[in-house]
Amino acid sequence: MTSSQPTTPTPSDLPTGTAVDRFLAAIRDGAFAGADDVYDPAVRLDATVPGWRFAVADDGPVRDEYGRWFASPNQFVELQRRPTADGEVVEYFITWTENGEVHGAHHAHLLTVDRVTDRITDDHVFCGGRWPASLLTEMGAPSFSTAV
Repeated sequence: MTSSQPTTPTPSDLPTGTAVDRFLAAIRDGAFAGADDVYDPAVRLDATVPGWRFAVADDGPVRDEYGRWFASPNQFVELQRRPTADGEVVEYFITWTENGEVHGAHHAHLLTVDRVTDRITDDHVFCGGRWPASLLTEMGAPSFSTAV
């Protein structure tokens, strides 16, 4: 799905054909441990999170990091995909349930994809933080009411 407008995707809207499709499916399913066909072995992750920035290199450590971020299934409330000359920019708002409470997060990824191997070689991610339902409601998070 390529879109410049926010959409509310369903599981069938996320094909598993390309590296970015497989990346989004791993986020949705909370399944980075088995996502061995997403990243180049020497992938680089550059992550900006609230109050911090860090880098992780290589397939295993990147999947381990995202395994912590996406430890359970998620629902894409909004998803925007914009192709670039060497990959894709992906922005989304996801929700999940943790300890019985809905949480949400807003991320943007600047992904570089090796067109020969169809593997992600670079992921620059910007994370706005993870928020519980009470804070999402207070801040008027976009489309939050559709995820609860």
